[in-house]
Amino acid sequence: MAIILSRFSAYIYLLFLIAIAGCHQAPSPEQPNFIIFIADDISWDDFGCYGNKIVQTPNIDRIASEGMRFDQVFLTASSCSPSRISIMTGRYPHNTGAAELHTEPSVDFATIASKLKEKGYFTAQAGKWHMGTKIKDGFDVVQEKREANGDGGEDYWMQLLKSREKDKPFFFWLASHDAHRIWGPNDFEGSHDPSSIVAPPTLAAGDSTKMDLASYYDEIKRLDFHIGAIEQELKTQGILDNTMIIIMADNGRPFPRDKTRVYDSGMKTPFIVKWNNGIDNAGDICNSLISSIDIAPTILDLSDVGIPASFQGRSFKSLLKSPGDEFREYVFAEHNWHDHEAHERMVRSKEYLYVLNSRPQFPNQGPADAISSVSFRELAQLNDKGQLTAAQKDIFISPRPTEEFYDCRKDPLQLNNLAINQNPAPALKNLRQVLKDWMLDTGDNIPEGLTRDWYSRTTGERIDSAYQIRGEMPGEANNAANINSR
Repeated sequence: MAIILSRFSAYIYLLFLIAIAGCHQAPSPEQPNFIIFIADDISWDDFGCYGNKIVQTPNIDRIASEGMRFDQVFLTASSCSPSRISIMTGRYPHNTGAAELHTEPSVDFATIASKLKEKGYFTAQAGKWHMGTKIKDGFDVVQEKREANGDGGEDYWMQLLKSREKDKPFFFWLASHDAHRIWGPNDFEGSHDPSSIVAPPTLAAGDSTKMDLASYYDEIKRLDFHIGAIEQELKTQGILDNTMIIIMADNGRPFPRDKTRVYDSGMKTPFIVKWNNGIDNAGDICNSLISSIDIAPTILDLSDVGIPASFQGRSFKSLLKSPGDEFREYVFAEHNWHDHEAHERMVRSKEYLYVLNSRPQFPNQGPADAISSVSFRELAQLNDKGQLTAAQKDIFISPRPTEEFYDCRKDPLQLNNLAINQNPAPALKNLRQVLKDWMLDTGDNIPEGLTRDWYSRTTGERIDSAYQIRGEMPGEANNAANINSR
């Protein structure tokens, strides 16, 4: 009798354990792992595989040749925390309540990590964080301490991969500090010869700018080294084939006319995907328009996790098999406060880019770290002498145009503003309306009392009278954090 009761008790206990396990979905062994390598302040064309003949990125270039390179992926903000939060939540910055730098979501939104964690994934982060406290709830591990992550932000990546929970699929958000200013200690320092540097036409071509760019490239090389090391460890552990690797950035390079700007140099991100089990043709190139809000729903779609209604993006899973298909007609982006008062909105099609600037009275030099750079000082000195080209002088223009319109096929750097023509092109009229509709549908607005400048627009120095005083957040008056329109 005692044996029967013992067996019965064990059976009841087993049912109890099964019931508890049912509260969290058990992952299937076929579910892929995901790693997002997100660089800090790197423009889309600063990897070798995107045509940069000077920067040394052998691992990233090889991964691109073995996976798929996406050439038309755009961020929603060229500003660190708004961009990263947007990627994680699948929402536009003004729809998160965190449209400005150094702010965090006003709502506890579902994220890539939180939904995968519910599915039974091991979720972890290492490196730069910059997304506030709410999003941390979706991670089992968050390692944001600089002393653990090192100057470049990559030192903890290997330890995390080796110490992960081996019985679970995983999602890793590996966020470097490379290549954010100030350039720190670097084992790859001196890898790039300043004399070989060719500066973009928006920068000066002097020695100080070339040295600045060389240091920037040195940090990109360090990032490349660590990405290669992690990929090799995935291979050693026998899990490379079933791990989707994504390589991207949060915003453009930390130079004048790049970071914070809504042009391609600020908003277009490198985007490389390698997944041996999911991509059939190595070396494929996808030219479909994609927004960074589409990353979250795509990852959930690939892991058979339901996509929450709060995600404003949509899955581009099909492009992994059919990269030639069309996906989006338009992508949208915004420039809100990042050290300086700003309110710009951008809509881009494959052919054209349209910008609406609601603070045209201000010049648009870039953030404080770019203004503090030797590259900016060289431009400023040439400006004082009246020796700048039109492309270089753009950052000093004040007042700026309220509207800008570019033909990206003929003008990839967006230098020739066609909106000044007295007879606007039909494409301009169309994008003007498309942007207006998007702002209305998503609850965006133009507050009168935006956050003012915290830093000087000429020196980058702090303005004590305005420092840490916030104005009205874009979208706040329309309760945009509760609007899910796309």
